[in-house]
Amino acid sequence: MSSLLTTEICVVGAGPAGLRAAIACRDMGAHVTLVDSGAHLGGQLVKQTHKFFGSRGQFAGMRGIDIARLLSNEIMNDPLVDVLCDSQVVGFYSDGTLAIEKDNRLIFLKPERVICATGASERMLSFPNNDLPGVYGAGAAQTLMNLYGVRPGNAVLMIGAGNIGLIVSYQLLQAGVPVVAVIEAMPHVGGYDVHARKIQRAGIPILTSHTIRAAYGTQVVEGAAVCGLDSEFRPVFDSLRYFEVDTICLAVGLTPLTELLWQADCQMAYVPELGGYTPLRDENYETTRPGLFVAGDLAGIEEASSAMIEGTVAGLSAAKSLGYVTDDSEEKLNRAKAELEALRQGPTGAKVRQGVAKIMTFGEGDEDN
Repeated sequence: MSSLLTTEICVVGAGPAGLRAAIACRDMGAHVTLVDSGAHLGGQLVKQTHKFFGSRGQFAGMRGIDIARLLSNEIMNDPLVDVLCDSQVVGFYSDGTLAIEKDNRLIFLKPERVICATGASERMLSFPNNDLPGVYGAGAAQTLMNLYGVRPGNAVLMIGAGNIGLIVSYQLLQAGVPVVAVIEAMPHVGGYDVHARKIQRAGIPILTSHTIRAAYGTQVVEGAAVCGLDSEFRPVFDSLRYFEVDTICLAVGLTPLTELLWQADCQMAYVPELGGYTPLRDENYETTRPGLFVAGDLAGIEEASSAMIEGTVAGLSAAKSLGYVTDDSEEKLNRAKAELEALRQGPTGAKVRQGVAKIMTFGEGDEDN
């Protein structure tokens, strides 16, 4: 076995939540080890070329790729932060030791506190031939285009009219890839109007109350059949339409990546409003396992702005639990919590508010673990 390394706080995941958590811990004076499976820091930010909404404190008006660069520069070469890229946390042992796979070997790290910010994975849909080459998650198509400069196809059908589906549709157009239509099972568009109007002005139809019935092709995708849905979400077969496409992108939601939390024996609850199984936690984002904090999509699917604030709350709270206190740390913590609450106001935040209320109020006998 490799020798056991130690650190004060290990942050798992270097997306928007993890980066802000590491910065908050560093600002409090704590030593941080930041572990991420990617080659670069930033997580999903490194492929987001659109400008962010929200508050100035959460980089409104900046593009995700620029936010990733700005946050990464905050901690690179900082003596209080050790960064491990191309590294995967594969084990969370009962004594708190983490097993980290890097360069085909295992590193064992024993932190005093852990902040999990592992993000989420894309959901898939079940339909005939959904395993044909040419069926992508929308995030995978975005990665091909914005990270590697590869066009995923020549004609795309987008499934899902949430923010991800709308944004990636526009980015496909920017890459010179036609999008024949965006279809959405719900009777309304789930994403922001500004994104929907942008692609509609470009001539892309958005078909609500529609779903994909099947993909067609022998070796690769050559087309897709789509049909309407009635008010009970039952297929309307006389509405069947066929699109000649070589690419089908699925933007049908995200699921928190909770594998490490199950290993850590955190109490979990299934909360549909937050994307699936999520950990029970308190207002400081500490889970039922003392010393283990969460932030970002792992704590419930939201926007990147919310993830960054959650990272700040978790980072400040984890450092505080180790005895690190600054003159303004309590003020920073209260301000971050207030900003997060404000961000969730209004009709767009109703679902998240419902989910958060559930995760904070589950009784001892109500959780699945």
